[in-house]
Amino acid sequence: MTTQIFQASTLYGIATLAAALDSGCFRPADRRVLLLCNNAATPETTPGPDAMPGFEQLRDRFDDVLSYNEAIFPFHPGGWAPRPDDLPLWERYLRHEWQLADDEVELAVESIQVNPALGLAQIFTGAPVTVYADGLMSYGPTRNKIDPLVGTRVDRVLHVDLVPGLVPLLLTEFGVPAEIVPTPAVTKVLSELAPSGEEFAEGGEPVLLLGQYLSALGILGTEEEEQLHVRMLRGAAALGHRTVVFKPHPTAPASFTRSLEEEAGRLGVELTVVDTPVLAEVLYQRTRPALVVGCFSTALLTASALYGLPVARVGTGLLLERLTPYENSNRVPVTIVDALLPDLDDREAVTARRRGTDVEALGALVRAVGFAMQPKILPALRRETEGYLARHQDPRTLRYFKRKRLTSLALPGGLPAQLAFIPRNATVRRVARKARSLRRSAGR
Repeated sequence: MTTQIFQASTLYGIATLAAALDSGCFRPADRRVLLLCNNAATPETTPGPDAMPGFEQLRDRFDDVLSYNEAIFPFHPGGWAPRPDDLPLWERYLRHEWQLADDEVELAVESIQVNPALGLAQIFTGAPVTVYADGLMSYGPTRNKIDPLVGTRVDRVLHVDLVPGLVPLLLTEFGVPAEIVPTPAVTKVLSELAPSGEEFAEGGEPVLLLGQYLSALGILGTEEEEQLHVRMLRGAAALGHRTVVFKPHPTAPASFTRSLEEEAGRLGVELTVVDTPVLAEVLYQRTRPALVVGCFSTALLTASALYGLPVARVGTGLLLERLTPYENSNRVPVTIVDALLPDLDDREAVTARRRGTDVEALGALVRAVGFAMQPKILPALRRETEGYLARHQDPRTLRYFKRKRLTSLALPGGLPAQLAFIPRNATVRRVARKARSLRRSAGR
């Protein structure tokens, strides 16, 4: 017998899997198991994806629904990894708990670079792996070096076609091909979830603001993120909109909402805050917003690519500066949104729904950024990146790169050629450290 295990941590991820199953992306199996992972900081007090409105509409694609959290309790799915010596024991335990017996196991996982997906792939040694991606991160490079014993077992990267024509970099170091989940299947599955937003009136065409809770990731401070939301509201009002819906991140603090409500009162804008955990795509179908505004949320691209809605971005320039280290996996999503979508403050571009660049140019930019992020994982992209940077020595393009990073990789745009040896020269670094040490001693 063959059992397919589909690991998921979000309702959108489950919807992506449902669309892939409906469109025949997976071969027939004797049993299909949905393995839910609650990756919240405190999963014991945070409802999982099976508690969200709309889950029941997706449930019938699977024979069983199991909890990874329960199986490995008291460990946390995102923080625990099995020890190599314990892998056979864990496989025996999970086969017993999940009634797998001697079944052939096939895995479909998200975010293979980290746990819990990586741990599952290691436990079920030899099982073929499909990686599915529902977000913009799949267009960027693999976050960490993956053990070839895992990477060579991945047969494809399934993804929603958020930027038609753009090919994911994820796992290309193993030659893994990308495969698109058919867009009609995705929109059909998401339409099944629309009744879960019945509390929202049909139509109305408000402006929809998307919150992401970036301060929890350490990218922005709490006050900075509050001001980012206020900027969204002010931008919408400046465009003449007087009805606004704010969809906060489910774990964001209430203070984000209060500051927006105060600003809405000053601007004379009618503000509605979504306090139920529904997908943004449900709101798109229920309210048909006149404009969707966000920072770099994947939902901006689903609004544009799946529903043809006008979109605008806010704050991506600041994030390009703040993201650290340079290889931060959010860098490619921010780059895509910044390069592709109009800035909310550019009234003409927003009104005309003008794109910032074409897909071919965006693909070249993403590959160059991807190499600069992970040169050891994607060494084959060096020559292409050198050519790209040599041709694009302008502020608009160089804002996506750091001079220090370009210098350390000896890429065009770094320090002048005659000084480029300095960051890599051990003697120069040793002298510099000695000079700093002497200066600190003299200061005392």
